[in-house]
Amino acid sequence: MDNYRFILSGGGTGGHIYPAIAIADELKLRHPNAAFLFVGAKDRMEMEKVPKAGYKIEGLWISGIQRKLTLKNLMFPFKLISSLISAGKIVAKFKPNVVIGTGGFASGPVLKMAARKGIPCVLQEQNSYAGITNKLLAKSATKICVAYEDMERFFPTDKIVKTGNPVRADLINPLQHVNEAYEFFGLNPEKTTLLVLGGSLGARRINQLIEKELKFFSGLGIQLVWQCGRGYYNEYKKYHSEDVKVYDFLNKMNFAYSVADIIISRAGASSVSELCIVGKPVIFIPSPNVAEDHQSKNARSLALKQAALMVEEKELADKFEVVFSDLNKSDERKKLLSENIKALALPNATKNIVDEIEHLLQI
Repeated sequence: MDNYRFILSGGGTGGHIYPAIAIADELKLRHPNAAFLFVGAKDRMEMEKVPKAGYKIEGLWISGIQRKLTLKNLMFPFKLISSLISAGKIVAKFKPNVVIGTGGFASGPVLKMAARKGIPCVLQEQNSYAGITNKLLAKSATKICVAYEDMERFFPTDKIVKTGNPVRADLINPLQHVNEAYEFFGLNPEKTTLLVLGGSLGARRINQLIEKELKFFSGLGIQLVWQCGRGYYNEYKKYHSEDVKVYDFLNKMNFAYSVADIIISRAGASSVSELCIVGKPVIFIPSPNVAEDHQSKNARSLALKQAALMVEEKELADKFEVVFSDLNKSDERKKLLSENIKALALPNATKNIVDEIEHLLQI
């Protein structure tokens, strides 16, 4: 039998969407006749990104709970009931063999309703600190694929499989299209290129830093590919020039990684997994506004292994220029960081997760 049916659900940020797309791509490679359906949250970025990747998606009327009392919070119970009913109808109509959740609020109702019908469910948790949706779904899941040790504090031990985080297949060999990439961005191959990533939604503090340091970078003869995020693009697009390429979102991440000599990035789990595979020198500026400060933990773990550098937001004014200058002028340091971060990569993560899904197809 090769006409399997898969529902995948995860969204809100690229960290949930791209792992789901990577898993679907690997499943499609192994089962060309399989049918796929993504389920996301209406008005979130998955409704645009998933169809671009070639998959159908349906949206639920769901959003997260805000930390402070807002009208959105008062609407949450109604959204949840509506989403559970809609998810139940989607599951009943599509009749999936397996349902896969990669985090984000939309995956909650879908996996809950699938589990009620006895359909095998696989959770994929990217972070070292489990998200609220995945923690709530742990009892319903058949298997839980994780990227870090010690996840027993969140999930039943007998369900956990350490696989690593899925990354897009086109990132496995980022130097494959390097000449085409320089041409795509309109960059000079003779100059050092800095790639700036603030996550799929952008990062205000990183954007403020880059704006402030543009003259500093220019003085060092550095050209930039700067992903500032959709919400910030109108503010920063004025800096787009011969040496500064400003984008709201980078659809050609493999091109961006191939031209990068140094990368500045947040330290979300998916970003860390990608950067390990890419194997370029990284300066992490972790977001302090995340659950359990997990980005700082991710970044510090790599910094202690001399696999990356880390500068906290509160240290940027005093430390950033010194840290960047020292790295930029030391080829030896760049080589060491590149080798050490590459050694931490788990390039077979997507295949390992799909192996676990295929085991469930045999049940």
